[in-house]
Order: sequence, then structure tokens, then C-alpha cells
Amino acid sequence: MNEPCKRQNTCRLCNNTNLKLAFSLEPTPPANAFVDKQKISIEQDCYPLDVFFCEDCNHVQLLDVVDSNILFEDYVYVSGTSPVFVKHFEEYANFLINNYLESKKSLVIDIGSNDGTFLRFFKEKGSRILGIDPAKKISSKANSDGIETLNGFFSFELSKSIRKKYGTAEIITGNNVFAHVNDMKDMINGIKNLLTPNGIFVFEVSYLVDVIQKNLFDTIYHEHISYHSVIPLIKFFNDNEMELIEAIRVDSHGGSLRGIAQMKDGLRKIGDSVKHCITLEKEIGIDQFETYVKFLQNINNEKNELQKLLQKLKHDQKSIVGFGAPAKATTFLYHFAIKPEVIDYIIDDSPLKQGLFTPGMHIPVYSSEKLYEKNPDYVIILAWNFAESIMKRHQKIKDLGGHFIIPLPQLKVY
Repeated sequence: MNEPCKRQNTCRLCNNTNLKLAFSLEPTPPANAFVDKQKISIEQDCYPLDVFFCEDCNHVQLLDVVDSNILFEDYVYVSGTSPVFVKHFEEYANFLINNYLESKKSLVIDIGSNDGTFLRFFKEKGSRILGIDPAKKISSKANSDGIETLNGFFSFELSKSIRKKYGTAEIITGNNVFAHVNDMKDMINGIKNLLTPNGIFVFEVSYLVDVIQKNLFDTIYHEHISYHSVIPLIKFFNDNEMELIEAIRVDSHGGSLRGIAQMKDGLRKIGDSVKHCITLEKEIGIDQFETYVKFLQNINNEKNELQKLLQKLKHDQKSIVGFGAPAKATTFLYHFAIKPEVIDYIIDDSPLKQGLFTPGMHIPVYSSEKLYEKNPDYVIILAWNFAESIMKRHQKIKDLGGHFIIPLPQLKVY
């Protein structure tokens, strides 16, 4: 039996030991560890959220690694439930098809393919596709929906059997998964083994620049063990016979980085986007330890502001509910100390979460019908990156005299 959580002492990217604790958030259970009614009396284990800075390559990371099986086998996040995200994936797939796919019939592999939403767009254009995902139920559903998906964790070992059966891929993607992997070298070796000589590896991750500039501390949770920026990634790819050729900023998840890498000395030139990101990172001090000390102060200022507002509303006997139960909500609720006595329940559009209770705090999760049973006075949008579409869809709350609270990047009440 694996230990549920282990602390390592080397940098995930450069393997050095020159690591310094930058800041600590409140320990939490795994961010997606929702429970059913039978388990709400059982206290869930909380694990540290201590963020370290590598003084050699400047990579920012968690060193406490929760066992992958605990995090991902019974995963409850699916891409397809968010219309905003489906649209993002469609535009993203078209961008890759139009700019990087030499033959429409080439193989496209998606690591951490989830419900297959992204791969579907490649399939519709005639590509051969293959998804790889460790979540059993979600993989099974993707397969039954016609998106061929291998259930398991991607590794160099797995890449050998994939290559044998499916051949090499012109495009390999890893969206919101490149931050989840502990053994990065093994993953890169697997990717190199499966890429055609002129193929590309494309990944999207939460961008550390956005995390710092917008106080997006709630994107820090146990699934995300790396907080990526371009400066450390350039070195990492170079050390592993690859090169980062594009570093494109995109809007998803409050601000992400779309990185594109090829084999070293490949066909394509290194784009200006890489240089722009390096300049920006140096300007805001991504490579300076002090930046992270200041970041924690900013987060705690936001916390005090929201606490004051919620205490006043509770004092005035206003009802408060949450909207959205994304993984980030776990970090948010714990670090901002928002207890079940403050939020009556949480609304979420994912059927996989409805009827369950949030990790650790055990706040009930319902579908949006529940919202109109008693018409709450205030709805705090925990899925703040979708605030606009949530407020638009539920304008009726405001029509009935209710208000929306958007807690991040800055506290706003509508």
C-alpha cells in the first residue's frame, strides 16, 4: 500500500535540492474528494499546501505529493459540463489543426483526455485519435461515446505499447495535466518516444504570472504540484533534448499558458511569444523569492476583506449560498476559513457532483433548481472564472432582489 502523501526533497524540473519554502496555505483534503451522505461523519485527511521555490531554476512547486490513485481514480471533474470550456477546446483544436497538423489523418494523442471533449474536435476533422486518462468511470464513458481512451497513467513504459499498437503522433497534448505530474522526466521520455520527428507537444497549464498578478491562490491544490512559468520550462525542455518554441497566454482558468515544444533543433523557429514571456516574468519578479512572500500578504488581505463582508451579511441574517464546486473551491474555502455555517449549500452543474458533499467541510452540492426554492440573498461564485456566464444564466436571482459576490481576482458585489 502506497503512503497517501510523501514529501520529496528535489526540484521536479532540475532535480536540485536548493529549495526554499515560499509560503503555506491551509492544509486541505484532496480538492476533488467529494463524499456521499454515508461518509459525511468521517473526518477526511488534510495534506499540506506548502509552496516551495527552487533557487536554482526558479520553479515553484509543492513537495508534498498525494498518491495519484487517491487523486484521480474516482475523478469527478469533466470538461464537457462547461459550455465556456467546450468552446475554448473547439477554438484550441482548430488552432492546432490549422497551424500544426500536416496531414488531417495523423494520430493525435491527448494525455489526461478526461471525457474526450478536446479529442472530439480532431476526430470530426478526420484525425486518428487516442486519449489516455486514469479516471475509470470517465474513461469508460469516453469510450462508449466513441472517443478511444486508454485507462491508466501515462508513462514511458505505456508509451512503448502505444507506439507498437498505434504508431507515432504528429500532435501530443496535455491540457491541465502538465502541472499534475510528479515524474516529469518519465513523462517527457514517453512523449519523445511517441512524437514524429517533426511533431509537437502542446500543453496548457495555469500560468504562474496570472496566479501572482491576479491573486489566484485557489488554483493551488494537491493535483497541481507544479506552478509553471517559462524561464524554468526553457531549461527543463533543453535538458531533455526538446525546445519550447511558443509560450502563448490564453484566458482559461483565469489565465493559462499554452506551451508548444518540439524536438531540439527542429523545423520551427522559436517564436517571439517565448521572449515576451521571459521579459514579463522578469518584470514581475517570477524569478525572485520575495515575490511569493508578498503574494501571501495580498491573499490574506483579500481574505480579511471577504471575511468582513460575510460576517456582516450573517449578522444581518442574510442567506448565502455558493455557486460552483470546482477543485479550486476547496483551497478557497479552507484558506479563507469559510465554514458550512456561512454557506448553506453549493450549486454545481456537474451531475457527478450533485448529491455529494464538498471535501472536508461537507457542504451539500445541488443542481441549479435548488437555487430558486428559497431564493438566497447572496450567491458567492466559487467558480469565479465563469462568473459572467453564471450571472447571465441566473439573472433571475438579481430580478428577485438577490446579489452575486465574486471573490477573486478582486472582491466585487453585484
